Amino acid sequence: MDDFFSYDVVNWGKPFERNQQVKKDPVGNEVLIKITASGLCHSDIHIRKGFFDLGEKGIHTLEQRGAKLPVTIGHEIAGEVIEIGSTVKNLSIGQSVIVFPWIGCGGCLACDEDRESDCTNMNIIGINQNGGFASHVLVQDEKFVFDITGLDPAKVAPYACSGLTVYNALTKLGELRDGEWLAVLGTGGLGLNAISIAKALGYKNIIAIDIDDTKLAAAVEMGADQTLNSKSKTASNDLIALCEGRLFGVIDTFGSQETANLAVSTLTKTGRYVTVGLYGGDFIMPQVWLPQKAMTVRGSHVGNSPQLKILIEMYRDGKLKDIPIEKRPLSEINNAMNDLENGRVTGRIILCP
Repeated sequence: MDDFFSYDVVNWGKPFERNQQVKKDPVGNEVLIKITASGLCHSDIHIRKGFFDLGEKGIHTLEQRGAKLPVTIGHEIAGEVIEIGSTVKNLSIGQSVIVFPWIGCGGCLACDEDRESDCTNMNIIGINQNGGFASHVLVQDEKFVFDITGLDPAKVAPYACSGLTVYNALTKLGELRDGEWLAVLGTGGLGLNAISIAKALGYKNIIAIDIDDTKLAAAVEMGADQTLNSKSKTASNDLIALCEGRLFGVIDTFGSQETANLAVSTLTKTGRYVTVGLYGGDFIMPQVWLPQKAMTVRGSHVGNSPQLKILIEMYRDGKLKDIPIEKRPLSEINNAMNDLENGRVTGRIILCP
């Protein structure tokens, strides 16, 4: 019989602790999945700490979002179906699958329209219910489980968050014309996937921006046309020059006051700034720039289940490049988290139970 265990946040901000879990048999539309790959996302750093930085507004705690300790976090999950509830119709035992973690309340207009990321009372796997840093996960409905038969679960798992989040952001940014530039701020897992997906969607001029030359080199491998190390004191002027004054779109995967300032100060008139990053702090810009520069400033929260299905189809069709991944045993989760927090990870660490 399988051993059911997890690595849990028992105290906010403290190392993960291994716990034994009691097996729960799936009922109704539920699906029990044996996890084979679980991506370590940068947002897991904030989730383990137990709060998000709201700048002058203080902090927003995970407990305010409905999380209760101990909690098994982790939301980029792939695995194998081992049991299904009596009403499951479209999944079978042994099937290789990816899990959509951004589950909504199920009873609002956003959920009715499969816009789960717009739900105001989400039931997120890895926050409000136990997630992927475990041997198994119980998913409440088969509609949140997608087939990845024939694909490498470790390579596909990051699409449940890093790929999905930037895909959603790119749909909100909209198309750019020939000669217009897209800047991707931050070249971690989200940024690298943003470049890969943007290229697949037809964006022609992409500049990757980071403070780490190793990650910028990875961005070139993903298809970036230009790179910029933003440690430079002249970063704003350099960015404008590299884009020849035609920076019309920015996807911010980091989300700090510094990246926001760089974006709004370099976008040309009618430019669009979409942020998905959760580093935190305050967003400050001259209010008059909004009308004078006809600028759009927009946030985007994760993504929706139909979008994940589209991404898996794009990947299956060979349209998306693999971001760099490094497999590690789940038992090394604390060392992996420390490496991620200290900037020693290019791409994604995939934890394998």
